[in-house]
Amino acid sequence: MRTPRRGSAYDQAEAAFKSVTTKPETAANPKSSTPPEGKELVSLRLDRAVIEHFQDEGPGWQERINEALRKAAGLDD
Repeated sequence: MRTPRRGSAYDQAEAAFKSVTTKPETAANPKSSTPPEGKELVSLRLDRAVIEHFQDEGPGWQERINEALRKAAGLDD
């Protein structure tokens, strides 16, 4: 098997492939995409009875669940 010469079509193709498949370097301190006090979309399994309890009061049931969880965690005084 022959070793490709410098500047050969093989070397050029290899360089082109590496340039499009290599991940760019990231910053030393990447910033979080979620603000510290912002809301985050999560998937959560709750008992059907719990969901119905909060939905019975109408729109805003997700916010009410969030408020209840904040109180239970001691985050609201």
